[in-house]
Amino acid sequence: MARTSVRRCATQLLPRLAALAALLLALPAAAGVLTQADLRAFFPDAIRIEAKEEALPVWPIVKLDGPTEKVMAYAFESIDLAPIPGFAGSPFNLLIAIDRDGHFIDLRVLSQHEPVFVDGLGVEPLLRFVEQYKGRRLQQPIRIAHGARRAGSDELDGITKATASVRILNESVLAAALQVARARLGFAPAGAAREAARVRDGVFEPLDWPVLVARGDVAHLAASNAEVERLFAGSAVEGADAAALARPDDAASELWLAYLNVPTVGRNLLGEARWRQLMARLEPGQHALLVASAGRLGFIGDDFVRGGVPERLALRQNGLPIELRDLDVDLAVAGAPAFAELAAFRVAAQAGFDPARPWQLALRVERQKGIVWPERVARELVVEQRLPERFFDIPESAETRAWKAVWQNRAADLAALGALFALLAAALFAQRRLVARPQRLAAFRWAVLAATLGFVGWHAQGQLSIVNLSGPLTALVQGRDLGFVLYDPVTLAVAGFTVLTLLVWGRGTFCGWLCPFGALQEFVGKAAQALRVPQWKVPARLDRALGRIKYALLVAILAAAAFAPALADRLVEAEPFKTAITLGFDRAGPALWYALATLALGAFAYKGYCRWICPLGAALAVLARTRRWQWLPRRAECGQPCQRCRHACAYNAIEESGAIRYADCFQCLDCVAIHDDRQRCVPLILMDRHGHPVPLHGRRVRREA
Repeated sequence: MARTSVRRCATQLLPRLAALAALLLALPAAAGVLTQADLRAFFPDAIRIEAKEEALPVWPIVKLDGPTEKVMAYAFESIDLAPIPGFAGSPFNLLIAIDRDGHFIDLRVLSQHEPVFVDGLGVEPLLRFVEQYKGRRLQQPIRIAHGARRAGSDELDGITKATASVRILNESVLAAALQVARARLGFAPAGAAREAARVRDGVFEPLDWPVLVARGDVAHLAASNAEVERLFAGSAVEGADAAALARPDDAASELWLAYLNVPTVGRNLLGEARWRQLMARLEPGQHALLVASAGRLGFIGDDFVRGGVPERLALRQNGLPIELRDLDVDLAVAGAPAFAELAAFRVAAQAGFDPARPWQLALRVERQKGIVWPERVARELVVEQRLPERFFDIPESAETRAWKAVWQNRAADLAALGALFALLAAALFAQRRLVARPQRLAAFRWAVLAATLGFVGWHAQGQLSIVNLSGPLTALVQGRDLGFVLYDPVTLAVAGFTVLTLLVWGRGTFCGWLCPFGALQEFVGKAAQALRVPQWKVPARLDRALGRIKYALLVAILAAAAFAPALADRLVEAEPFKTAITLGFDRAGPALWYALATLALGAFAYKGYCRWICPLGAALAVLARTRRWQWLPRRAECGQPCQRCRHACAYNAIEESGAIRYADCFQCLDCVAIHDDRQRCVPLILMDRHGHPVPLHGRRVRREA
């Protein structure tokens, strides 16, 4: 008896020791093995392979996009992101490269310890298998063709006698690539770059099956024969289902979907004991889904293998496929209708599935036409699921933590910027008091311009640019989120204040007071005048014609941002802001000479760049049409025939009629100062001289708004 007991203990212990040894042997392989130099050999056509990132273990691959260098792809090792153990206890290690659209551009086997490929079939079938990934897109479902079936557009030709191993490989590829796609390619909604939500174990409500379905905690879809037939309308297999045509109103399929990790769902469906047993089978971070069906069209086909991947089901989140694997457990749901099929499936932790976000389960319905080489057509019935947030602890995303840290680090700059905004807004609201003394206006204006150039521009880097419009436009067209704007709090604050003031005063608040390059131009222009540099008097008609240049540039840049981003990157160089303000003239070549040339232009034609070339100014002028107030004071005599303010306006923003052309006004307040100055305003001078208003006689000119 003792010998039998020892033999029994040894029989139970040896497999466990073998598994432990395999896991220990696999530990050194739990990290990537390639270096930056190795990557250069794999991708010789790349201009540069960037260093491996710390936050996400990927190598950015830099290539030329026209004349511009851009990160065109990311390479990574699967073992760094999805070390899913194989049959030998150690994971595959694959070099994977995906481009910015999510296409697999390369996939190579770096190491593997699967017995079927080491001692059985050899490695050649495996190498041929991974070649099939190249050119496929991550968003499309990627399945392994089963048995004698031919691989289709969304299927890879499997390896006979190695079905389980290639499924583990496929799971590793998808799980690793999905993490990179979410974090670097924008294949996720705003804020998706966070840890997956965690289930609140203490949240439980005793509910029965009808209530769970009615509340949506168990998702449900019912499709009739007629509805399924409509899915195949216009295809080669339309009308091929005789049973559906004979009974169109009968149910073709009913699907139920439940996320079992949530106690309110899992415990109520399976019962306390069975639910806890199922949860004990899951490794940390894994998920269990219950799928049930009724009707003719089920999800368990003739080729379904217990413990395998269901061929007819596809789990997706954010448009990306996530692999399911059968848990091979017997289930029973109290109070539920009679199911034709019932199964539980596991989702690997490495897949990045987030149960607190919307997700979908698709049932693949396939028809075929022909016998020898049948034409197959597949359609899907999709169950949507979004569980209430009260079931989860939702962690703050790494992206949110990152931009919050940036805002905290810039708190002092933002406070100073807020004080500047408050001071400027108060002065503009009390403009009549500000301009009461010319010396006060001049001192205030030059102080603000100095703060704008030195603090807002060179120190805080708050120069608005046309890139602040073209960049978000490109992101929206490409389906990416705009979270990147949160990483530049100073620019965002300046942009917010500018938008608000557009509604009140028009474009002049930014262009005349808060644009660092505009302030620099103004200093250059005034210095040139003090040095008696000849000033060009541009005729009004030519001034109007030159002013159209900035609108043409604006249209060209925004069109390129939407349809040709690489061209937009070159066109935005029409702005000298990056050279003069962002880089403080620390730039060589044509960009530096161009910036100096625009400043030189301002020495001869006051703020010539701002008036004629600036595409950002054009955009603000267009947006300023939302302005609701004529806030600059005018008299009946202005322009009829008094032209005093018009001749004094350095920006040619006053019509001959006396009306202010707000699209070209830089809000310098010089005309307001003249309007209230009894020494310069002609109507006021005449009134003081004669003791009453004196009508001015002259040619009447049509007023323009």
